[in-house]
Amino acid sequence: MNTYRFLFVFIFITSNSIGQTFFQNRKETLSKRWLLKDDSTKLFKVTPYKPVYVLFANYTSAINNLPTSPNPLNTVTTPTLFSDTELKFQLSFKSRAIKKIFGDELGGDLWIGYTQSSRWQLYSASISRPFRETNYEPELMLVFHTPYKIFGFEGVLSGIGVNHQSNGRSDPFSRSWNRIVLQFGWERPAWSVVLRPWWRLPENETEDNNPDIQDYVGRAELLSNFSKGRHDVSIIAKHSLRGGSKSRGSVRLDYAFKVLDNLQILAQVFHGYGENLIDYNHQQTTVGVGISIIQW
Repeated sequence: MNTYRFLFVFIFITSNSIGQTFFQNRKETLSKRWLLKDDSTKLFKVTPYKPVYVLFANYTSAINNLPTSPNPLNTVTTPTLFSDTELKFQLSFKSRAIKKIFGDELGGDLWIGYTQSSRWQLYSASISRPFRETNYEPELMLVFHTPYKIFGFEGVLSGIGVNHQSNGRSDPFSRSWNRIVLQFGWERPAWSVVLRPWWRLPENETEDNNPDIQDYVGRAELLSNFSKGRHDVSIIAKHSLRGGSKSRGSVRLDYAFKVLDNLQILAQVFHGYGENLIDYNHQQTTVGVGISIIQW
């Protein structure tokens, strides 16, 4: 899908035009989020990581009643009649465990992160309202402050980490993978951009729940976030970094409007593959509405 390649380029190009004229006065910088200039904060203090929200109604154009995988042990043969509208929520936090591992000159902070995202068939009384999918994502991240300038952006951070993601289920519904993830962050007033390429750690062929996951979910992610006043807009684009029939990925747009202190009304649109692990090779468009207390 050439659409996703275009989105990667588009986010970088527009950051020098739209960002200057429309989005101003960003509320919290990447530097503050990752405590890059703050040695006073105590270790193991819980801080925001990824968005925390509830979508009370999340509609999909194509519910996945029969999940598949190239591994026959992870191919479902009996369909479940799920509803195309469900409740979705996400919890996420991180905590700095060690400061300046390599001393004052080189720095390097070790972070622990955790994200949990669930899809609950709340409106499916006929099948006892089950949780269709929950994804668990613990991480270890080594983050460095890397100050420099490029195309009007301030270089903020670089990092490397180990990421595990799974749905905690047994075969044939089990899905999981492990990754080495690089991270690069840039910002300017009202605008931040984070690039995260990764390399999947290989698994035994017979135990691999989803051997082709990178050709669907992708091998890199680009996040762009804009804030002004009560408005917060973020775009996440992922791509397989392959051509031809393997050119796949996804794009997600979130718009949050502040209504009271940290409470925001949230609208979310997703299109592509990998909205969650059980749907990693399933293409769909989802539209959801709810509330948020933390955005990027």
